[in-house]
Amino acid sequence: MDLNHLKQLFYAQFGHVDQCPKMFFAPGRVNLIGEHTDYNGGFVLPCALQFGTYLLIRKIEDPVVRFASTNAEFYAEVPLEKISEKIENQWVNYPLGIFDQFKQMNIPLSGFEMLFSGNIPNGAGLSSSASIEMVLAFALSSMLKEHDLNIIDLIKLAQKAENQFVGINCGIMDQFVVGLGEKDHALFLNCQTLEYKRVPLQLNDFRLIIANTNKPRDLAGSKYNERVAECQLAVTYLSQLMNISRLGEISFMQFFKIQDRIPDELIRKRARHVISENQRVLNAVSNLLKGDLRQFGALMNASHESLKENYEVTGFELDTMAEEAQKFHGVLGARMTGAGFGGCTINLVKEDKVDDFISRVGESYKAKTGLNAEFYPVDISNGVKEIN
Repeated sequence: MDLNHLKQLFYAQFGHVDQCPKMFFAPGRVNLIGEHTDYNGGFVLPCALQFGTYLLIRKIEDPVVRFASTNAEFYAEVPLEKISEKIENQWVNYPLGIFDQFKQMNIPLSGFEMLFSGNIPNGAGLSSSASIEMVLAFALSSMLKEHDLNIIDLIKLAQKAENQFVGINCGIMDQFVVGLGEKDHALFLNCQTLEYKRVPLQLNDFRLIIANTNKPRDLAGSKYNERVAECQLAVTYLSQLMNISRLGEISFMQFFKIQDRIPDELIRKRARHVISENQRVLNAVSNLLKGDLRQFGALMNASHESLKENYEVTGFELDTMAEEAQKFHGVLGARMTGAGFGGCTINLVKEDKVDDFISRVGESYKAKTGLNAEFYPVDISNGVKEIN
């Protein structure tokens, strides 16, 4: 990203070239394994990516907040007294939710001018929303000198903004890795306790490649909330046998013994995915610590199969992309990543086969779906930061 060019765009939007904005960056993320476990209090293994959201921000005297973006035409100028009011179906609800959280904490707000600019591939499900939320939360805590708010506080605040203000029942994974990611490491997170550790990602002669199906994720929001409700119903059944509040509290062996106590086969399948996926994350961390990429790739494949058969959040395009990748000689593992119903797969590909992988998998995917896929070799990045 050309930061000098962004500065010029900021001045073109807001003027006053003598008053320099501050600059912040928050990455996007990809989840290596552990899908739809986060809101169930389970385990996840995401990492932060080299692309994300840049924020240029400047304090002003006027009691108004001005929101602009290089990625969307919609511009908003919101008086501070209306900072807690949603603007229907607009991207600014993500930053407005952050302002609302600061206001609820009785933190004195001031006016700001801000320009957001993201280079996360659009619609790919790589968490541009958490990136926007975290970059602003981090910037506001810095510029309003709220030194009592640590990074975990900002992560929780950003999740609450998305749950309560935007209305998406997301777990905490996205905000967590955007806040605490580290270069060349995955983040092993227990979403129930928020205990975490960084796991070295020694890929040696392999490369992580994200494949965007370019299938619009029309169903992701509504089906996401539907799956949340189905998992809560599974907890209702199982809590009659054991003292639990979330599916992540049950081990796979425990579930194996009592799964028949869930009378609804559909709900049983949803629980089976979450609890088996939890075990796959634990196994994946163990494999990475031992440097066993082959076994790690096998777990990625098993994860996709469960997301397809038990959780039913993949769809024709994601399944085609994963299956074509898994057939390719030089791929250790391929699975959908994100909410599903479109979006991306994550693929572990031999480095000297990457070009061939992109060409051949792209061709066979287009032949079967009629869609042009996009492929992004990714590097593992640090979390949110100020750019000096």
